[in-house]
Amino acid sequence: MGSSLFRRETPDEGSVPAERPRPTSSELRRWRQYLADEQAEAAVYRDLAGRRTGEEREILFALADAEGRHEQHWRTLLGDQIGKPRRAALRTRILGFLARHFGSVFVLALAQRAEDRSTYDTEVDATAAMAADEHMHAEVVRALANRGRNRLSGTFRAAVFGANDGLVSNLSLVLGISASGVSNHTVLLTGMAGLLAGALSMGAGEYVSVNSQRELLQASTPDAQAGSALPQLDVDANELALVYRARGMSGAEAARQAEEILGKHASAMTGQFGFGATDSAEHEAIGTGLRAAVSSFSFFASGALIPVLPYLFGLQGVVALVVAVVLVGIALTGTGVIVGLLSGGPPLRRALRQLLIGYGAAAVTYLLGLLLGTGFG
Repeated sequence: MGSSLFRRETPDEGSVPAERPRPTSSELRRWRQYLADEQAEAAVYRDLAGRRTGEEREILFALADAEGRHEQHWRTLLGDQIGKPRRAALRTRILGFLARHFGSVFVLALAQRAEDRSTYDTEVDATAAMAADEHMHAEVVRALANRGRNRLSGTFRAAVFGANDGLVSNLSLVLGISASGVSNHTVLLTGMAGLLAGALSMGAGEYVSVNSQRELLQASTPDAQAGSALPQLDVDANELALVYRARGMSGAEAARQAEEILGKHASAMTGQFGFGATDSAEHEAIGTGLRAAVSSFSFFASGALIPVLPYLFGLQGVVALVVAVVLVGIALTGTGVIVGLLSGGPPLRRALRQLLIGYGAAAVTYLLGLLLGTGFG
């Protein structure tokens, strides 16, 4: 099932040396854990494959087959001392749960991190082929996850930025106006006004930004009608070489490329030259203006609503401020983890970074509110 995507181990790579000494209890525990982890990882890839079709499905099944080869290596080492089945590592079990119930790009991003953490490079009982496999698996999963990231990136970028902007800007606004000593009613009105103004501004800005990007890409895409003119060009004197020179080739390179293209069959010219071939991946990554605008508006409003919630429920004074700060902190941590997972980076580090930035901005605004309130008082 597509297992030819990965290099097979040589016959003696998964076998036990004839004179191998009896394994120690420490070795047996380690091998049993590796066996459990490989079984769980193979199950993750099979579960992910079950939620996909076509090429991605075949690739994921091939990854499962490769993990099965590694599983067999540990079975061979253990022989008749496999013992009771062990549980896989906690992170692998969590990954398996997510793969069975969700199967999204988030799971692939987690699988990518799991492959990157492989210890086979330093494991004396793993073969060199197994260590190399794990590096290749990480790249395969990275590529699959990147497909999902490209599909999400336009709308997702607007959503995450919108939510974070709403959280930080409205928390800062609420804290700053509260510190100045105004009434709860004024704080609530200010927070709601900040929510609406910010959401409208974000939505409009995102719409203009994304549409501008798509228009720039469209303007850079070769004209499909130009391809139909290729068969009529004069072989000895034509402007095709000028096109290649305008794209950055030297004069000699452009001349050679033009001569090669014109020397081929007319039906292949358009495809070879690339006239009218839009880069769908770029367009897909950017997304549509309306979808990005709606996403940005919605997520900014959702984020901006959180600091206002304590006041909507009637809390006042310091209690309302503390509850707002805690709620925003939880939300910032969540968006940081999501960004970390999708980017393949450390989720907790991303969460901490967003938390510190958000709280830092809010603290500065609060101090300014105190100063202004004291000055006007």
